[in-house]
Amino acid sequence: MLEQSVAIIARFMQQKAGIQLSANKIYMIEARLEAVVKRFGFAHIDALAASLPMAMGEVQQAVIDALTTNESFFFRDQKPFDAFEQALLPQAIARARDEDRKVRIWCAAAATGQEPYSLAMILAAKKHSWLHQGAEIVATDLSQTALSRAKSGLFTQFEVQRGLSAQQLVQHFTKIDEQWQIAPALQHMVQFEVHNLLHNPARLGQFDTIFCRNVLIYFDVETKRQILTHLARQLPPGGALVLGASETLVGVSDQFKPDPNLPMVFRRPE
Repeated sequence: MLEQSVAIIARFMQQKAGIQLSANKIYMIEARLEAVVKRFGFAHIDALAASLPMAMGEVQQAVIDALTTNESFFFRDQKPFDAFEQALLPQAIARARDEDRKVRIWCAAAATGQEPYSLAMILAAKKHSWLHQGAEIVATDLSQTALSRAKSGLFTQFEVQRGLSAQQLVQHFTKIDEQWQIAPALQHMVQFEVHNLLHNPARLGQFDTIFCRNVLIYFDVETKRQILTHLARQLPPGGALVLGASETLVGVSDQFKPDPNLPMVFRRPE
C-alpha cells in the first residue's frame, strides 16, 4: 500500500511542481511527510495520499513544501557571484541606463533566501554605480514555508557560517539571541513572491539577469524546455541566465548559448 501511496504523491508532485520523485526515494518521502500527516490529522500516509488529489489547498501546499529541496547557502559556488559582480552587473547597469529603468535580477527557486541576499550584498558594495538607476531583486520559490523564512531575514549560526566571511557577517548582520538578522537595507532590496516555474512568469516583468541554479536537475527534459522558454521570454537579447555547476543545456534547449568567458552563464542570443 505504501508504494501505491508514494506513486500517487509522486504524480501529484509531477503535475503541480514538475518535480520527478524516483521510486527509490520511498522512505525519504514517507519521512518528510510524517509531520504533514500529523499536522492535518491523517491516520497514516496512505490516508494522506488518498485524499491528496481533492485536498484543500493548505494540505497540498504542505506536501509541496515538505518535498521541495531547499538546500542553500551564502555565495554558493563563488564563481557565479564573481561573474555577476565583475561582468553581469556592469552590463545590466549599462543596459538599464540606456533604457532609463531599474536594474532587475530574478532569483528563481530562492529557497530560504541566501542566494538573493548574497546578490544584495554585492549590490550594496557597488551602490555608487547603480544608485541613479535603482536596482531590485525579485526572489521566487514554490515553497511558502521557505519564502516565509527568507522574508524574515533570520539565519542560524550554522547558516551564516556557510559562505560568509567574518567581515561580511559583522557588516551585514546583527546578532539577536541565537540567530542573526540581516540588515534592513538588504532586506528592502529583495522582493519575495511565490511562483511556480511551470507557470508563465510574465507578471514578474523583464530582467537583466536570472539566477536559476541547481533547479533544472529535478525536471524531465520536456519540463526543462518549458521552463527555459518561460525564462527566455523574461530576458532581453544578450541577457544572462545563470545555472548550477552541474547543469547543462546541451540537447535540451537552443534558446540560450553558453558564455565563453563566464562559467555557468548562458546568454539569450542577440
